[in-house]
Amino acid sequence: MPDSSLDGSVALVTGASRGIGAVVAARLAKAGAKVGVNYLSSRDAAAEVVDSIKRRGGEAMLLEGNVSEETAAAAVVKQVVDEWGHVNILVNNAGINRDRLLMRMTSDDWDQVLDVDLKGAFLCTRHVIPHLIRQHSGRIINISSVVGISGNPGQANYAAAKAGLIGFTKAVAREVASRNVTVNALAPGYIATGMVEQLSEDTRQRILDRIPMGKFGTPEDVAEAVLFLCSQGAGYITGQVLTIDGGMIA
Repeated sequence: MPDSSLDGSVALVTGASRGIGAVVAARLAKAGAKVGVNYLSSRDAAAEVVDSIKRRGGEAMLLEGNVSEETAAAAVVKQVVDEWGHVNILVNNAGINRDRLLMRMTSDDWDQVLDVDLKGAFLCTRHVIPHLIRQHSGRIINISSVVGISGNPGQANYAAAKAGLIGFTKAVAREVASRNVTVNALAPGYIATGMVEQLSEDTRQRILDRIPMGKFGTPEDVAEAVLFLCSQGAGYITGQVLTIDGGMIA
């Protein structure tokens, strides 16, 4: 059953059909929030996220849309506000990767990653911000990555997008702090999602050797951090980047 810590709140989670986004959506719903579950192409997976939330007594709605496109991002936010009257929480989670060494990276590889991972967050935030300012309250959480802090070979586009998201977080936090709106970023390390599970055993072990805690994180670890940043207890925290990486880049 849902608890009451986010009762009355409305959240929009982008890229919520699977992995971290799906678990974040479910956790916010468990805490009592009504949740808009955004997806681009994985309708069946997103629908299962919504159905699972409803089976557990929560409220959720399915929101198709490519948030890297102006009209789609605006439409997604509008659907949430039209359905529930307001929005309190935005989790910018939508992201893709197109990994390859820079000398082999195409302009399309670069543009696609920057569009989804960075421009999508910009567009959704721009359309949500007026609602939060009018309410004099709100939470925005941007899902960045430790790669945006440390860099990683073969991920120049992804690292640039995630580093840009950190700078974006800090700038917007300063713009809206006086209106009681907080903006923070999470920087997950290696999280046990499908991408990590597909790695060879040797590669997985090399990664684990770099993590002081000796284990991969889980989507639930990220979801709990999102929930904390949405809580009343995090009301004086803004413009910050919280790494969730088992001490990898500490």
